[in-house]
Amino acid sequence: MKRQKAEFFTIFIMSFPSLTTTYHRDTYPSISPTKQSLSQADKTVLITGGGVGLGFEIARSFAKASASRIIIVGRRSELLDDAVTKLREEFKVGTEFISHQGDIGDDSSVATLWEFLHSWNIFVHVLVLNAAALSPLVPDTLAMNKQELMDMFNVNLGGNFLMSAKFVQQPLRPTGQQLYLLNVSTGGIHQNPALSQNSYATSKAAFTALIGRVADEHPVDDVQIISFHPGILYSEGAAKLFDKSVFKWEEMALPADFSVWAASPEASWLHGRFVWASWDVDELKADFLKQIEKESGFLKVGVEGLKSASLEPYLNK
Repeated sequence: MKRQKAEFFTIFIMSFPSLTTTYHRDTYPSISPTKQSLSQADKTVLITGGGVGLGFEIARSFAKASASRIIIVGRRSELLDDAVTKLREEFKVGTEFISHQGDIGDDSSVATLWEFLHSWNIFVHVLVLNAAALSPLVPDTLAMNKQELMDMFNVNLGGNFLMSAKFVQQPLRPTGQQLYLLNVSTGGIHQNPALSQNSYATSKAAFTALIGRVADEHPVDDVQIISFHPGILYSEGAAKLFDKSVFKWEEMALPADFSVWAASPEASWLHGRFVWASWDVDELKADFLKQIEKESGFLKVGVEGLKSASLEPYLNK
């Protein structure tokens, strides 16, 4: 079974494109969290799904960038406790680590989280939406179970939406304070034609489109929003499907450090866009900045081949 999944996944990976000539599989100097220009000093960072895997590595990267406070949120309290212990042992000074048990798919749980933060006068500068509900690949889209589809949307769309709204609308937010919102998405949302479909990719595509609309409504100096594909990672979920020896997995340090870069002024020109953590950021800016400035829909979720729609032809003048 694992071999069959691996063969399918190999085809799935090979269909992915790279916008830049340089494709990274591990972190590199331009996105190093120790760069002064990427410093997160005096900032509070909240990471969903932060107790294990990529979420935990993202917490480490923000700690390396001198974040003042890092809050990790997840459903399993034992993993959160273990993660905080490890983080405190590695980063003994400079960063405060807090864990909070919660489920972004539960509205009351999300409300409790933000009430807790407000009660402790904690203002969040950076939100990393890393938590997600996963589902198996389904060769026949119409064979998907409707309830499983709705469950994916409840977490990957609804939960992330509510977290984003609470984040931007924080009552403790000072006037003029810029925020940074990162959406950990998936490369599967722009695979065309799709070799297989599942409710995970569909729900992630829906939220990436939605948060792109939010970026259209909020200028970058209000809230900088970037969505990205983290890469082909040997995560807890991947370990259930594949033997580690099957692929040359990418290092989690790559998307973790990329997250710090994406939450800095250096990435402001990608506001509202979807990119891959594996793409070289220097090459991306050098080769595509002008195209981004000219094409409002470039690297955004929309209908391929069509320019942005306008109501101008329908307006009475």
